[in-house]
Amino acid sequence: MPLHRVFLVPGFFGFTNLGEFGYWMHVRDRLRDAMALRGVRAEIHYVPTLPTSSLDRRAVRLLETIAQHAGPDDALHLVGHSTGGLDARLLTAPSVKLPTSLDVGRYVSHVRSVVCVATPHHGAPAAAFFTGLQGKKLLRALSMVTIAGIRFGTVPLPALLELVGAIPALPGRDLFAPRAGTLLDQVYRLVLKDFDPDRRAQIEAYFRGAYDDQTLLLQLTPEAMLLFEALAPRNPEVRYASVVVRAPAPTFRGVLSTGLRPVQQAQYALYRSLHILSSSLSEALVPPLTPGQREKLLAAFGEVPRASDSDAIVPTRSQVWGDILHGTVGDHLDVVGHFHDPEHSPRHVDWLRTGSGFDRERFELLWDEVARFLTPRNGG
Repeated sequence: MPLHRVFLVPGFFGFTNLGEFGYWMHVRDRLRDAMALRGVRAEIHYVPTLPTSSLDRRAVRLLETIAQHAGPDDALHLVGHSTGGLDARLLTAPSVKLPTSLDVGRYVSHVRSVVCVATPHHGAPAAAFFTGLQGKKLLRALSMVTIAGIRFGTVPLPALLELVGAIPALPGRDLFAPRAGTLLDQVYRLVLKDFDPDRRAQIEAYFRGAYDDQTLLLQLTPEAMLLFEALAPRNPEVRYASVVVRAPAPTFRGVLSTGLRPVQQAQYALYRSLHILSSSLSEALVPPLTPGQREKLLAAFGEVPRASDSDAIVPTRSQVWGDILHGTVGDHLDVVGHFHDPEHSPRHVDWLRTGSGFDRERFELLWDEVARFLTPRNGG
C-alpha cells in the first residue's frame, strides 16, 4: 500500500509562514485522524505559499514543496483553500507550462485527487478592491486584524471600528479617499503593537514580501478568471471535488442576535462590509449549473444560492466547479477551523462574527467528507 501525502495549500490569507498562527492546524489534526480511521497511512504537509503572487509562481511553490517530500511510490493529494485550490488546479492542468526547471509531469503523475475549498473558480469581485496603494493598505489591515484575532482571541475595539470605517459600506463609496488610507495605516499600527518585538519584525517582513507582488489580485477578477478556466481544464487522471460555503446575509436580526458587546457588534459590521464587497458577481459570469450541482446545492442550502451570496470573501456560486463534494453554511475561514469554540484544545478562535452557527460538528463533518474522498475504499 503506498504512502499517501496530503499537501494543504492556503489562500491569499496564507499566513502559514507565521509560526504559531496555525492556518491549517485544526484541519491537519482532523484530516489525519479521519484518514487513519479509514486505515490509510498518511502524512500531511503545509505549503508555505506566496500570498499575493501570481498563480503560476504559487503553483511553482506548491510543486517545490511536493518535490521536497514526495517519494517515487507515494500517492499525492492536494487540498487547497481559497486561491490554494486554483494553485492545485493549475499545477495539475494537462500540458501546463510553469517557470521552473523541475519536471512537472513527474510529480503530477502521482497526484490522485484535488479538493478545492471555498475557491474562487469564477473570480472574486473583492479582489479589485485590494489593488492599488489603498487596496494594499486595506488588505494589510484586514490580514493584520485576522492574524491578531486568531492569535489573541480578540482585537482592540478601536482597530475594528477604524477598519469598518475605512471599508466601503455601500457600492460606489470611495475607498481611496485620503481619510480611508490614514485609517488603514492606524489599524495596522494599532494591532501590530500587541506583538512582541521579534514577532513584529517577522510580520512586517511578511507584509513587505507579500505586497511587493500583487499580481494575484488582478488574476482573481471574474473577467480574468474566464481565461484561467480555459487554461486550466481538468486532468482526466486526477479526481477533483469542490467544497461550497455560504454565510447568511447580514440582516438587522443578525445585528440583534450578535450580542451587546461592542467588539462583537464591530465584528458583525466588518462582516457586513466584506459581504457587500463580495456580492457583486454578475450572473452572466457564472456558468449554468449542471443537474448534479443543482441537486447538491439544494441538499446543502435548501435553495440554489444567488450570485450575490458569499462566504464574506468569495461568492458562493464562484466556488462551484465540477463535482460538489460538500456544502455548508459558514464563512471563509470557519471551514479551516477558525470559528468560535474556546473549550476545544487547541481552541478554535473565530475571526469574524457572521451568525453562521458554524461549529465543530459541521467542521468535522466537512473534513470527514474530504477524508473519504481522498481515500478510496481499497486505500490504494
